[in-house]
Amino acid sequence: MQDLESQEKLLKALEAELPEDIRRHFDQLHPSEIADLLESLPKKDRNTVWDQVAFEIKGDVLSHAQDSVRAGLLELMLPNEVAQATMHLDADDLADILNELPEAIADNVLLSMDVQNRQRLASVLSYPDDTAGGLMNPDIVSVRADVPLGVVSRYLRQRGKLPEQTVNLMVVDRENTYLGVLPLSYVLTNNPEASVGEFLISEINFPADTPSREVAKAFEQRDLFSAAVVDNKGKLLGSITVDDVLDVIQEQAEQTVRSMAGLVDHDMFAPLLSSAKYRGIWLGINLIAAFLASLVVGRFAETIQELVALAVLMPVVASMGGVAGSQTLNITIRGLATGQITRANSRILINKELGVGILNGATWACVVAFISILWFKNYALGAIIGLAMIVNLIVAAFAGVVIPLALKKVGVDPAIAGGVLLITVTDVIGFATFLGLAAIYLRG
Repeated sequence: MQDLESQEKLLKALEAELPEDIRRHFDQLHPSEIADLLESLPKKDRNTVWDQVAFEIKGDVLSHAQDSVRAGLLELMLPNEVAQATMHLDADDLADILNELPEAIADNVLLSMDVQNRQRLASVLSYPDDTAGGLMNPDIVSVRADVPLGVVSRYLRQRGKLPEQTVNLMVVDRENTYLGVLPLSYVLTNNPEASVGEFLISEINFPADTPSREVAKAFEQRDLFSAAVVDNKGKLLGSITVDDVLDVIQEQAEQTVRSMAGLVDHDMFAPLLSSAKYRGIWLGINLIAAFLASLVVGRFAETIQELVALAVLMPVVASMGGVAGSQTLNITIRGLATGQITRANSRILINKELGVGILNGATWACVVAFISILWFKNYALGAIIGLAMIVNLIVAAFAGVVIPLALKKVGVDPAIAGGVLLITVTDVIGFATFLGLAAIYLRG
C-alpha cells in the first residue's frame, strides 16, 4: 500500500513538473524504495527523476536497482561521479556496479578511485559475479587464535566502525589460513585473559570459485548469517553475508519466472524493439510447435469429417495432457534448481510421476468418457477418448521429467525451453492417439 502511495505521489510531482516535491518525497524513503520507484517508471521519466536523487545516496540506490535499470542510470553519470557516489559501498556491491559498465568506462572509474578502494576491489573483480569470490566482501575483521580476548576488545575499540552485518570475527593463523569464527558476543562476555582459540567455532567456508547457487543452498540449509571465502590454499579472502545471499535467491527466482515465459529483459519499460525481439523468438518457436500439431491433425482430416464429434473433443485431450505435463515439469525444474534431483534419484522420480500419470489418467478418462457418452450417445467414442486420455497423461508425466533432465544435460536452461517442448509433445501425442484410435474404429 505504501509503495502504491509513493508511486502516485511521484507521478503527480512529475506531471506537475515540481522537482522540489520529488526531492522532498525521496528524503522520506530508503534507497531500496527509491530504486523500486525508478524501476516502475518509463525510461524518460526515470532519467528525469534520477537528477533529483541526492548525490550522497545515488550509490546506495544503484546497488539496489535491477541490472538493466542500473545500466541505464550509469549511462547518465560521468566516471568520476560514479567513483564518488559509490566509494562508501561494500566492495561486492561496487563490483556489481562496475560490471554493468563498458570496460573502458569501468577502467576510468577505477582510475578515479583512490589506491585503497582500487585494492579492495581487485580481489572481487578477479572472480565471476556468480561465484563465492564475486559475492564476497573483502572488508573483514580477522584475529589470530593465540590472541587474548582483551586484546581483541581493545583492537575493536581502536578500529572504530566495523563492516556492516558483522556478527563474527574471522580467526586465522599467522599465515592467514582460515581456522573458524569468533562470535562478537564471546568477546564481550568471557574472561579477557582467555585466548581466542578457546572459543573458536569451526564453521563452513567456501572456496572462491564455488557457484553462487551452492552458496545460497548452504546458507538456507545451515541457517548461516555469514561465512568465510578462501582461496585454493585455505587463505582467507573475505566473507559472504546473508544479505548477499538473499539477492542471489531473489535473482534466481526472478530468472526462473522470466525464463519460463521466454523473457530475458528485467526492465518492464525496456525499449520496445528489444522487448519485442526477445519475446518474438519464443513466439516463433511456439508457432513451429503449433504447426507440427496442426500437421498431425491434418493427416486425419477425413476421419474428422466422418465423425464431427472428434473436432469437439480434441482440445480436451490436448489440454489435459498439457496441464498434467506442466505440473510435473514445474516440480522437476524446481528440484533441479534446488539440487534435490540428481542422477541418483531421477529414475525414482520418473517412476513416481508415471504412477501419478496412470492414476490420474484412469480417473479422468472415466469422467471424460462418461460425459462424452452422455453428450454424443456413442459408447465407442467414449472408449476412444478415455484410452487417449490415459496414454496422453502417462506420456505427459514422463515428458515432464525427462525433458528438463535432458535439457540440463546438454546445457540448456529447462525453464526456457521445457514448456514449449512439453506442449508440443502432449499436443502431438494427444491428437495422434485420439484421432488414430478413431480412424481404426471407423475403418473397422
